[in-house]
Amino acid sequence: MTWIAAVARLRARRESGVLVTVATVRGHAPRDAGAKLVVGHTETWGSIGGGNVEAVAIDRAREMITASEAEPELLDFALNDKVTNQHGVQCCGGTVSVLLEPLPVVRAVAIFGVGHVGLELARILARQDLDLHLVDNRSDMLNEERLGVLADAVAQVHTHHTPLLPEEVLARLPRGTHVLIMTHDHAEDAALCDAALRTDHLGSIGLIGSAAKWARFRKRLATEGGHDDTVIDRIKTPIGLADITGKEPATIAVSVAADLLRTFEAEGADPSGGARPPL
Repeated sequence: MTWIAAVARLRARRESGVLVTVATVRGHAPRDAGAKLVVGHTETWGSIGGGNVEAVAIDRAREMITASEAEPELLDFALNDKVTNQHGVQCCGGTVSVLLEPLPVVRAVAIFGVGHVGLELARILARQDLDLHLVDNRSDMLNEERLGVLADAVAQVHTHHTPLLPEEVLARLPRGTHVLIMTHDHAEDAALCDAALRTDHLGSIGLIGSAAKWARFRKRLATEGGHDDTVIDRIKTPIGLADITGKEPATIAVSVAADLLRTFEAEGADPSGGARPPL
């Protein structure tokens, strides 16, 4: 498997990893500059030459994965028999610098309701490196022609047409997914709020709407849903930046996206909550 395919596999699995590259070589070394190795939690793909250099790089890469480190790191190795190594002697005679670049799990966002605001929001978020889930019970909202504006997306876009129960998608979303609820149907919004509060692996939960709408929802979530105030407070409403008051769909979308990016900043480097893949 090529290193590019290995990186793609980690991304598809939503597993973090580290890309290890031989950055510079002086003198003799097992591999030339540019050789690459991809390190995951339990697997590796490719090689930077084996021996002590590769073993140390793998050890350090897995420490970085465990600690959710985000900054690249450069390791220098002297390949001679005078150096005390952790994993045996390499005496090729040269020196090698190895670059370790973290491959974090990308963030995930789910937009429930891809109407006017939802589509504008998707257009903005699609410029971010994330997994973007678009959920709607109306097939025409998710057709290829309408979503053509996302054709050049940086994000990986996943569509979910759910004619009956959009809330069932919540259980299938990746750990740490940020959920934005903005469907065309207030009854569906209410059902999604209730289901989201019962789904413990999600990130933030946002609801579009007025104070009057939220007052009705909050009462219903408490009386019919049986949620206490602490749980209900997981839902943020209104979403967006308070000092941006325009009501045009594009303006609302910019406000909501900016607020979400601020949430990302507060979240830090590990959007998955530190979860490891199953072994």
